[in-house]
Amino acid sequence: MRKWFEPFATAWVGIATHKLRSFLTILGVVIGVAAVITLMSVGKGAEQSILANIRSLGADILFVRPGATQQAGVRTAIGSATSLTLEDAQAIAQEVPDIVLVAPSSSSSVQAIAGVNNMRTQVVGVTPEYEEVYNIIMESGSFVTNYDNQNSARIAVIGSNVKDMLFPDTDPLGQTIRAGNYIIRVAGVLQSSGTSITGTTDDSILIPLNTLQLLAGQQRTSRGEHIVRTIGIKVTDPKYSTTVKDAITSLLRYRHQLLADGSEDDFTVTSIEQIMSTISSAINQLTLLLGAIAAISLLVGGIGVMNIMLVSVMERKREIGIRKALGAREGDIWGQFLIEAALLTFTGGIIGVAFGWLASYFIQKSGLMPSLVTADVVVLAVSVAIGIGLFFGFYPAWRASRLNPIEALRAE
Repeated sequence: MRKWFEPFATAWVGIATHKLRSFLTILGVVIGVAAVITLMSVGKGAEQSILANIRSLGADILFVRPGATQQAGVRTAIGSATSLTLEDAQAIAQEVPDIVLVAPSSSSSVQAIAGVNNMRTQVVGVTPEYEEVYNIIMESGSFVTNYDNQNSARIAVIGSNVKDMLFPDTDPLGQTIRAGNYIIRVAGVLQSSGTSITGTTDDSILIPLNTLQLLAGQQRTSRGEHIVRTIGIKVTDPKYSTTVKDAITSLLRYRHQLLADGSEDDFTVTSIEQIMSTISSAINQLTLLLGAIAAISLLVGGIGVMNIMLVSVMERKREIGIRKALGAREGDIWGQFLIEAALLTFTGGIIGVAFGWLASYFIQKSGLMPSLVTADVVVLAVSVAIGIGLFFGFYPAWRASRLNPIEALRAE
């Protein structure tokens, strides 16, 4: 037991004997580890926050959007086509099993005016199902009803930012808004939702879908069907998402006459799980990039460890010579200096973890951005710190072990 412990004791004595030098060496590692933990915890926190926002919609939601268009050889973004219709949504609701709700929607940009206040905003045409599919929460008033949609009622449900901009000092319920050339009455106000993968309703005015098609003169296809921008679908159980997605794809390919010539889909069907997987992968890559940037400071700290250890070898030549004269082997000397370097970086790693955790804690509490310190980040940071100590401590330890004992004893 004593023989196993002796190299650690000897290394610790070497560190304690030169306190200032050891402190400066440890400081470089502390800064590096703290930076790695802080930046990676911010990345992890952002990932958790975004995924929690997505999960609030539920794992049983699918979205159907138009595909891309291609003009003069240039392919535009997904959603730019006008291939999705209200009639598609109705067909999905009637023919695809394991579906609870189908919520088609469309939108148009307008200038909204209320008294002396005005703003540029999106008017979104929705059906009553939109409330549940998109997890809409009312602050006051009522949402769009079937009666409103069937009768193209000129009523509106406004987002929180629209309320603040157009009705800063009054209750908006019952008030009127001029949207383009039409007057609509406020029937409800939405609770603030923030930004999510479906956008934000805070800056939107929701009106019945039939009303939007009537007021804004919504486009129709060559077959006279009403074009919509998105179809939100709620399935009976998340386990049916894949089969429902396949059934929707087959149905829409048939309806859009894509089966005969084998054309590409002119629509996209995505699930919450797909979106979460894509976003998580992107954020993980960004988090690793942040960690790699922060790890540069660890690399600098490692170079500092090597420099200090080389100086230590030069200063302790006589000590090395005496130990070799008393029978110490090259492996003993090599192990002593290598353990000393590892102890320096391990100590710096532990202190760096504490400072990194404190920095992440204050970032989270300040509300600047979400932050989450996880065990894997801590283990990674400390492991890298120790690894750097061993890597950069190898050459000084090897050099110490190779010293000629006679020359070492002659050292001043």
